[in-house]
Amino acid sequence: MSSNAATGRGSTAGRARGSALEQWTARFESPMTTYYLLLGVVGFLVSIGLVMVLSASMIVSLKENDSSFTIFLKQFLFAAVGAVALWWASRRSVRFWKRFALPALIASFLLLGLVLSPLGFGFQGNRNWVALGPVTLQPSEIAKIGLVLSGALILEAKRALLGSITHALIPFAPVAAVVVGLVMLGHDLGTAMTICAIVGGMLFAAGVRKRWFVVGAGAVVALVVAATNLGGNRMQRIQIWLDPAQCAPNTELYYAICRQPMHGRYALADGGWTGVGLGGSREKWGWLSEPYNDFIFAIIGEELGLLGTLAVLGLFAAFALAGLRLVTRTEDFFVRVVTAGICTWVLVQAIINIGAVIGMLPVIGVPLPFVSSGGSSLVTSMLAVGILLSFARSEPGCSEMIAAKPSRVRALLARFPSRRTSTR
Repeated sequence: MSSNAATGRGSTAGRARGSALEQWTARFESPMTTYYLLLGVVGFLVSIGLVMVLSASMIVSLKENDSSFTIFLKQFLFAAVGAVALWWASRRSVRFWKRFALPALIASFLLLGLVLSPLGFGFQGNRNWVALGPVTLQPSEIAKIGLVLSGALILEAKRALLGSITHALIPFAPVAAVVVGLVMLGHDLGTAMTICAIVGGMLFAAGVRKRWFVVGAGAVVALVVAATNLGGNRMQRIQIWLDPAQCAPNTELYYAICRQPMHGRYALADGGWTGVGLGGSREKWGWLSEPYNDFIFAIIGEELGLLGTLAVLGLFAAFALAGLRLVTRTEDFFVRVVTAGICTWVLVQAIINIGAVIGMLPVIGVPLPFVSSGGSSLVTSMLAVGILLSFARSEPGCSEMIAAKPSRVRALLARFPSRRTSTR
């Protein structure tokens, strides 16, 4: 009797586990999964970014603006603008983005040209900003969207000819070369490398033969070597990355170009497993430059510890999973290539930024997507995610399921009796 009862309980537990697994699998295969995964990941990253920008910028902001909240409030405003851009983009159709592609590319060329005009200005050796009245823009960020959309449109038009490397590259490669050339005229090596990676990711998703990527990688390496030789500061950063012994304490470089990467690693070391506590960073007190921008990942590691940095890495991994899911589930060539371009943009930029902070890559100055301070980067990245959300909504059944799902507000109001019902 007891053995039969135990067997019955075991089989019941097994059925319960099997049922739970089936429910989880069904939810993962739901048409809404990609949409909500993207929305959740970006929401978490932007929220973490706002909190860490506030923490990392308080000292600098107080010193420069007599208020600890000036930089944070600007970033919060940019996040609000980015949220509106994300919402607007998520409601557009695939057909709209195809029509929008060429105008976006033309606008990108015009804005990149303005960087070289009297309206353009530089910062820390890079000339990649434009001042339009009270608004400052970084056209290279906008150019990423224009290049991704127009490149996907070009590759879709030549889809049947992509087996030939000539047709795969022309006219897409010359268009990308113009964008990279204009960016490099402003000495922005980090953005140029990101754009090259975007082009490679789009061509890979389009089905170009893998052997040509070896040739492309060699061309990119040659470009990087040429760019570093043109800029003494860049070459010096690469040299100290290759030979960290040059940054030994009490040397001239230790107090100059080595200061930022060394103090970034000190911040990570101080953080340990669990960190010194939110707001408790010591490196942000004038030791680490750009603590709320390019090196915000170091402050995350110092205040939230290894667990905090792993959480950020996990969110970017979830973003990659959402992009992979969207690429593999769609049958629209344009959607597949655009998704690959945007995901490559976000993930490669994150790798370059985090790699520089932990010492695996030289410091070339790119922000951490969704997290670092900076209006152009945050707004355009959120707009790009809005494009992905519009693609996710176009999955069969997704829009219908989202529309049929009652909102929280309607569900709350449904609990209260209507005036008409109460008067009867």
